[in-house]
Amino acid sequence: VRAGTVLVLLGVPTLAIGVAVGAVVPVALALVAYGVGTSVWDVSMNVEGAAVERELERTIMPRFHAAFSLGTVAGALLGAATLRLAVPITVHLGLIAALVAAGSLWSTTRFLPAEPAEEGAGAALAAWREPRTLAIGLMVLAFALTEGSANDWLALALKDGHAAEEWLAVLGFAAFVSAMTVGRVAGTVLLDRYGRVPVLYATAAAALGGLLLVVFATSAILVTLGILLWGLGASLGFPVGMSAAADDPVRAAARVSVVSTIGYCAFLTGPPLLGFVGDQIGTLRSLLVVAAFLVPSMLVVRAARPR
Repeated sequence: VRAGTVLVLLGVPTLAIGVAVGAVVPVALALVAYGVGTSVWDVSMNVEGAAVERELERTIMPRFHAAFSLGTVAGALLGAATLRLAVPITVHLGLIAALVAAGSLWSTTRFLPAEPAEEGAGAALAAWREPRTLAIGLMVLAFALTEGSANDWLALALKDGHAAEEWLAVLGFAAFVSAMTVGRVAGTVLLDRYGRVPVLYATAAAALGGLLLVVFATSAILVTLGILLWGLGASLGFPVGMSAAADDPVRAAARVSVVSTIGYCAFLTGPPLLGFVGDQIGTLRSLLVVAAFLVPSMLVVRAARPR
């Protein structure tokens, strides 16, 4: 996590300076450092979160991901405020870098002692050949696409497809993020009571039903209900996938990295795929692509059973 933090701290100020002076190469290098840093950080903190879960002997991972959702909202609000107040980007991102450094470096001093683990390229390559790990990755891919498509397209789909005013479209996205955060906070109780597989089936069905309501409903009440169901349904797939990949502490790092890599493909390919389909059939109807991915994902949910 500290190594990832250092890369992010190299990337963010360089990004701010590059944008401020209009230099393309420094901006590109900064984004590479930022991307590598956040991915290393992400895998590492999920491995740590899974270790905390094992020590507590109860589900806690979704609440860590709820904190991620809250951080996303806080970052967006802070960005909007700095734009409104015309704060220079160098000051804005400089403050962010300082907050990131303080929060990350302080929190890592409270991490659990490192557990023995398989190391080297061999362990990582072996994880790519494990059917269960790959199945969990495909499940996470579908849920990540379900979440990411709302982040990228929901507000625009409401505006273009349902003729919602801009403020209402943004409010719809806020409702989605709120529902997803609630699902991650409250879902831990359901996971401990009913187990991963039944809860994941239920959340996938909720996301699918919510998506179909958003696309086909003509009533504002039903569209709103669809947004809330979509958010609740998208809430648990990614964090539960991280926990499932890390069930065996010895191979947790390799398996979480594989599952994360597969899941991140949704964020890489989802926006252009939906954009291309949206150009053909409209932004709102393009969301049916996400619904199509959810159906086969239900076939691999059982891979998340605890080991």
